[in-house]
Amino acid sequence: MLTKDTADASSSNSDNRDHPPAIHSREEGSRTVWQLSGTWNTRSVHLVDAQMRELERTKAQQNVVIDISAVERLDTAGAWLVERLAAARINAGADVEILGASEAAQTLLPAVRRAIRSPESSSRERQPFFLIRWLELLGRAMESAWLDFIAGTYILGATIRGAQMKLGRGHAVNPAAIFNQIDRMGVGAIPVVVLICSIVGAIVAQQGAYQLRWFGAEIFIVDLVGILALRELGVLLTAIMVAGRSGSAITAEIGSMRMREEVDALKVIGLNPIGVLVFPRLVALVIAVPCLTIIANAATLGGGMLVALLYSGIPPEAFIDRLHASVDLSTIFAGLIKAPFMALIIGIVASVEGMKVGGSAESLGRHVTSAVVKSIFVVIVLDGLFAMFYVAIGF
Repeated sequence: MLTKDTADASSSNSDNRDHPPAIHSREEGSRTVWQLSGTWNTRSVHLVDAQMRELERTKAQQNVVIDISAVERLDTAGAWLVERLAAARINAGADVEILGASEAAQTLLPAVRRAIRSPESSSRERQPFFLIRWLELLGRAMESAWLDFIAGTYILGATIRGAQMKLGRGHAVNPAAIFNQIDRMGVGAIPVVVLICSIVGAIVAQQGAYQLRWFGAEIFIVDLVGILALRELGVLLTAIMVAGRSGSAITAEIGSMRMREEVDALKVIGLNPIGVLVFPRLVALVIAVPCLTIIANAATLGGGMLVALLYSGIPPEAFIDRLHASVDLSTIFAGLIKAPFMALIIGIVASVEGMKVGGSAESLGRHVTSAVVKSIFVVIVLDGLFAMFYVAIGF
């Protein structure tokens, strides 16, 4: 026998029990009304999923009203079904109106609507014509390049401003930081620069000797190796290796500081993060890359001299004498002039990408890769521009 309290509790539990979702359809003049009721959540929407799909395919009036005033509970799963039905009717050419949404539903439904309809609209925009899509990608690439150029000029200007090279200032440039970066970026790169450049010089000399042997002009491999190494190969190989070795390190260091909010901490204590972080690295690159270029030129000529001796029988004395006759100071400076400009580009591109790093490790890896690729690309383009400029002025 149930007491009065037990009966009241049983009645209360019965009232709080969720009602299954239901759909009632009716015609009101020139419009179709779909009345939704019950609980529409993750546990119950499977009961009406098939019926909702039938409504998506059925022929209704031009004006459709989805009334959710009788819906007791609505979560993301239920909102997704409602918005999927509305999107299907809109694609069929009908005018859809959702009525009776509660305050929570008014917040939930638009969020689900954006998640559902944005991919479809973007795919429809990209499908029509290949040329339009290609032009869109080209426009986005040009916009990204322009924004990177603006960021690079800001980095350069902020670096000069943040250096604060004024005598008597307690927070002036720290020479120790610059020499530390020179040691890391310059001295530490000597072994790999010597190895790669000597191998490339040996390959160029071997291939040149093999081709010139048919004409009995093997001595001209000295001209080939000397001019090519001093004008192009030495500085270009050095810049590419510095971009891959030091440029990626700059992006990783600045990007990791961005992730740990250390850059914001520098701003809080009144320091310019560009001047503190970027300026020593840029100065170190501008000093180290020309020095590495001189070492790379010597290594390339050394590799070519060794191959000329072993492969063509040209002694080092004859190699040096022919080198004096074919190379002058203009050939040497033609390569060295490029080095500071390439160093600036590598440092600026790496710093820009480092400042763009977000809060995830994926973002850090993506921007490190982007820094290396962009630096190498811009360095090669700059080398081509210098080559055209030298030809135009007869240098």
